[in-house]
Amino acid sequence: MTTPPKLIGMTWDHPRAFDSLVAASAEYEARTGVAITWEKRSLQAFADVPIDRLARTYDLIILDHPHVGQIAESGCLRPLPAMPASASLGGSVECYHWRGQSWAWPVDAACQMAVIRPDLATGFPACWEQVMGPGGADFRLLTPLKPVDAFDMMLTLVASRGEVALAASPDEFCSRDNGLLALTVLKRLFRLGPAEAAGWNPIQVLEILSESDDFAASPCLFGYINYARPGFRRHALSYVDLPVFDGIGARRAILGGAGIGVSALRGQGDAAQDFAAWVTSAPVQSGVYLANEGQPAHLAAWQARRHDPAHAGFLDGGFETIRTAWTRPRDQWFLHFVDEICEIFPDFFLRDQDEAAFLDRLNALYRHAITRNPA
Repeated sequence: MTTPPKLIGMTWDHPRAFDSLVAASAEYEARTGVAITWEKRSLQAFADVPIDRLARTYDLIILDHPHVGQIAESGCLRPLPAMPASASLGGSVECYHWRGQSWAWPVDAACQMAVIRPDLATGFPACWEQVMGPGGADFRLLTPLKPVDAFDMMLTLVASRGEVALAASPDEFCSRDNGLLALTVLKRLFRLGPAEAAGWNPIQVLEILSESDDFAASPCLFGYINYARPGFRRHALSYVDLPVFDGIGARRAILGGAGIGVSALRGQGDAAQDFAAWVTSAPVQSGVYLANEGQPAHLAAWQARRHDPAHAGFLDGGFETIRTAWTRPRDQWFLHFVDEICEIFPDFFLRDQDEAAFLDRLNALYRHAITRNPA
């Protein structure tokens, strides 16, 4: 009799990413005998650690879709059969497809969203012009502006102006008008909150919103389903539509979430792929995965549980925003560009750097990135 394989997986350190997979793996082992042990890395390492390094140690890897260009070049993950586009929510299937291959299947869907404390938010801005106006402080907004989140929000703002074909040219990452406007909005949001927010990520802001009464809303952050669930924290939050620019009306939030990939460098590829297919299926996504802090990626799971009171604050409140989410560049140069941008973004806020001067620095880094890492 063949002994069932034992697999090891790597995810990131949050109940949404860890508890959900541990619970699903326990159910899978009970069904199949295949045991899966999960380890976790920090949220920063989730974005930074090269996948080819992880693929030498782990059979299953939870990954961020901007890595697919790097993955395709290295061949460290097994190409997977294409998942039907009908399963996709806001590009969550397509974003792992690169140069004719699927390098992961979506297990978690996210994008930048707005969120409110329903008991404190007496109003929420419908457009960014309201944030920029003299009454902007009345909304009591708190925004995570850690460098990577600030840059992601810049992308959301530029895309919401209709500019989704990034990079714009070999000389400019985005158009000058849209880049300057996005930076102006970011600077305004920084001035509306504490200076410490320049080092905060979405989890830190969601914790403050759900545990204290100091702020009423955040206009743009990556959504976490857990904070909308009654009982997860002292106050449940509700997700709502992002503000838009007056006269444009587009919401093109940057897509986040996570995919599950299968190592091509280890000997358990078939068994790992079988689990990946199971955990990304609609019944599992809307069942054990969702029930254990998971944030599903399958469209059918969102549709089935959208109005469930335990999850509606996220699945219903955030549905339209994620449905129209936008996929950032995935070329190899982009990861290096982001790393370099994150080095300079604190100066923009903490040293009050001029928007035009900062955009010039950003474009210089972009030109350097594409020179070092051509497509």
